[in-house]
Amino acid sequence: MAKNFIQPGNTITLTNEDVTDAADLASGDGYLSGSIFGVAQTDVAVGDDGEFDVVGVWELPKVSAQAWTVGQRIYWAAATSECTTTAGSNKLIGVAVEAADNPSALGKVRLSGAFTI
Repeated sequence: MAKNFIQPGNTITLTNEDVTDAADLASGDGYLSGSIFGVAQTDVAVGDDGEFDVVGVWELPKVSAQAWTVGQRIYWAAATSECTTTAGSNKLIGVAVEAADNPSALGKVRLSGAFTI
């Protein structure tokens, strides 16, 4: 392994920034820090650092009034802390790995592990 290798990057340490409308995060919550989206491994208070998974399949809150199809692109709506199929100004975080009904509160998303677009 090259001497400058740091880590695989599947888990990233991020700070739950103390900004307007910031909230404490619970284990399993999605979080967007700049262009990095991850799922909190543990509870992370505002201002604290925590470990966030940036890959894997996760059951996350979704816009209830949307139906999802397998392979559909999924975006993060930071204003509502929900996954959505609406691109707009939302950040691409992955794809649906299972169909989700309209209405339903949760959907299964395979995180892309890439920087959000």
